[in-house]
Formats: sequence, structure tokens, C-alpha cells
Amino acid sequence: MKKSSARARSKGQISWAAVGRRIREIRGFDMTQAEFSRRIGVTQGYLSLLERGEVEGGAAVLLAISRAFGKSVDWLLTGEGRK
Repeated sequence: MKKSSARARSKGQISWAAVGRRIREIRGFDMTQAEFSRRIGVTQGYLSLLERGEVEGGAAVLLAISRAFGKSVDWLLTGEGRK
């Protein structure tokens, strides 16, 4: 773990770039952004911004990802817990 990630987590902050990487990991190479975004009810452009960490994912979006792909919201936000 990078020092900056540990520091951010210890202060209760979320690294949205790391959240974006985890979302990209879930999507994998078999699914396009358009397919993934349709499954969670957002636009492909918004998903692109999420994956790059340029916007904060709202609770509804994170919950939709969690439910659609069987990942915990905790794991999405922190990288810890049930993947």
C-alpha cells in the first residue's frame, strides 16, 4: 500500500482514483464501458469519469455496482473487506 493511500484512509478520506481502479478491475476486459454503465444505470461518460477518479461515486451508483457485480461497497471504497 502506498503511503498516501494509508494516510488518506487513516484520515477517513476516500481515494477516488483507487475506487476508479477497482471499478475498472470489476469491469475487466470482457465488458465495455457502455455495457457496464447500462447495467448500473449511468452514462458511459460518467463511468469513464468514475474510472479515472475525476468524480466521486454517489451512494446509489456504488450500491448499484455492489448489487450488480456482487462486490461490497466497503471493498469498492477502501479495497478492504469482502471483494
